[in-house]
Amino acid sequence: MKKSLFGYGKTTKAIAQTLAQKMGTFNIYDDDFKEKNLDEFGNELLPVSAFEPEKSELEIPSPGFPPTHSLIKKARNLQSEYDFFYDIMPKSVWISGTNGKTTTTQMSQHLLAKIGSQMGGNVGTPLALLDPFAKIWILETSSFTLHYTKIAKPEIYALLPISNDHLSWHGSFEKYVKAKLSVLERMNENNVAILPKMYENTPTKAHIISYEDEFDLAKKMEIDLTQISFKAPFLLDALLALSIEKILLDSLSYELLNSFVMEKNKLEEFFDTQNRFWVNDTKATNQAAVMEALKRYQFQKIHLIIGGDDKGVDLSDLFAFMQGLDIKLYAIGVSCEKMIAYAKRFKLNATKCEFLPRAVEEISKKLKVGEVALLSPACASLDQFSSYLERGECFKKSIANL
Repeated sequence: MKKSLFGYGKTTKAIAQTLAQKMGTFNIYDDDFKEKNLDEFGNELLPVSAFEPEKSELEIPSPGFPPTHSLIKKARNLQSEYDFFYDIMPKSVWISGTNGKTTTTQMSQHLLAKIGSQMGGNVGTPLALLDPFAKIWILETSSFTLHYTKIAKPEIYALLPISNDHLSWHGSFEKYVKAKLSVLERMNENNVAILPKMYENTPTKAHIISYEDEFDLAKKMEIDLTQISFKAPFLLDALLALSIEKILLDSLSYELLNSFVMEKNKLEEFFDTQNRFWVNDTKATNQAAVMEALKRYQFQKIHLIIGGDDKGVDLSDLFAFMQGLDIKLYAIGVSCEKMIAYAKRFKLNATKCEFLPRAVEEISKKLKVGEVALLSPACASLDQFSSYLERGECFKKSIANL
């Protein structure tokens, strides 16, 4: 019997590379593999059609593999990365939600590194490469991972607000929410879940701390907002990180938190050679994230680049929200025509650009000092780019080439 990995992404590569000698080699199946081959560790790389479920004793999918994939449907011994490593997992904090989970995870690591924490999961290091003897694991946890996880649970689960995202993967918003809340049923009386108030009645044995907004959470956790330098949309991330620290250590390290440096590609602000204001928010891949960005600049004229892979989500709420702003849209990506149709429906001014460099050129013709040019696309990037990172770099390079 063989052990199988589905996909050859960051998660499964780490498993294949670190465990091949300890546990024996894996059979690795990926849509990109057209014929049988071997990697440098002796693992077999096989086309999807070669999978024989009756000869496989274990199947671990890359988190992004959708439930509709033929491999998932055939699998008989499916196990998530989290379940596979649960026996050696130290105490853990899982952080999830639609927007802000990466920042919250990074802030939490920034606060807890002093006690020997390690950060991983959906950001940073795959579980296979984390130290099982670390004091605590802080894991950014996606809805994909939660969907496949049936055994593992954290000591603390911090959940940011949930809004429409990944509907083409999950099939519906209800199933997306169900995945985000699924871990609660496995948590016990010694665990803590920090949840948006609307989910406070979700069945669980864990102690629940619910919050309506940033101010409510600050009040419940006795956190002094005046000592925090971060503002919305990063304020809630900061409050959750501080809440996690307080639960674990009974301390609030305001000065240490304020020294945290935000990663690039999320509301990354800069000026061009003409002193005009540009913002790289390429990581805003859903409408809730874009709304937060628009709120930040709502009193300025906004030139918004929008479009890409919309993941099957209805963006009507976002376009309705934009009706109250002084805004012009520049549509790009595979959803370009759909974005133009939305704009017409909601009577918003929009230009069809198709490609990001052209959108930058079109904005440059109109952008004035005091206005804001914003890449906050509300869509994934894989229709035209290898990642949101490449999209952000293309944006900045296009501005530099003006």
